[in-house]
Amino acid sequence: MSLLCPLGLVEAVAPVEPVVMSRRSVQSLLEPLARAVPETWESVLVGEWSTEGERYGLGKFVFRSSRTRFKLGIFAGIHGDEPAGVLALCDLVRELEARPGWVSDYELHVYPLLNPTGYEDGTRESRSGRDLNREFWRGSLEPEVALMEGEILREKFDGYVALHSDDTSDGVYGFVRGATLTEHLLRPALAAAERALPVNRGSLIDGFHAVEGLIRSGYPGILGAPPGSKPQPFEIVLESPALAPLGMQRDALVNGVLEILRHYPQMMAFGGEL
Repeated sequence: MSLLCPLGLVEAVAPVEPVVMSRRSVQSLLEPLARAVPETWESVLVGEWSTEGERYGLGKFVFRSSRTRFKLGIFAGIHGDEPAGVLALCDLVRELEARPGWVSDYELHVYPLLNPTGYEDGTRESRSGRDLNREFWRGSLEPEVALMEGEILREKFDGYVALHSDDTSDGVYGFVRGATLTEHLLRPALAAAERALPVNRGSLIDGFHAVEGLIRSGYPGILGAPPGSKPQPFEIVLESPALAPLGMQRDALVNGVLEILRHYPQMMAFGGEL
């Protein structure tokens, strides 16, 4: 006789014990970030939900300067099989602690892991089978999306930076949406990322027309500002090549985000909403 189980087709000639799928540990992934976060940052639980009888939470780390002018959201881990962005945020916090002048104008909200069940399972999608980064502002019933939509509506960010990895790309690239100045932020970010990994300079990336690693279109339903937001925030998705060494991906993503943080106040001072 044969028996179907999560690992495929198993020939059974005796009673079969239940197969337990091993899961990756969210705690082990986030512990380095929790240790890296200094006392000047606040740890906040955004919300919780249950999946298959297990409780999960969505958390963030918040830094507030004494002269906050800009509020940014930085996001990672919405695809469970892309750990580079999560690990890069750990590196980023350490870098920012060593460069206090770079965050003196900011209130930063760092969301390290938006899809914990996907990370546990090693899948792009959450355990419900949905790609969470196609669900935003479309009436989604996914709890992770509902929590983040409520969070975005409350916080009203001036800018969004989402970190991803692409296993079909041989270099770093990015998507831009929102305020006109956004592409003027992404260009120096890509140049900074190139200190660690090359930029993908193909004319077609992920099915989209691209120029020097910059894509002006994108997928519907991705994490970002609510439609029709006024004033219009900047929105950047920074992608590392997933097949590159993990350490180099982390360096490229951190370099890119640091350059965005460095350039944004300068651009607002000189150009405002270009």
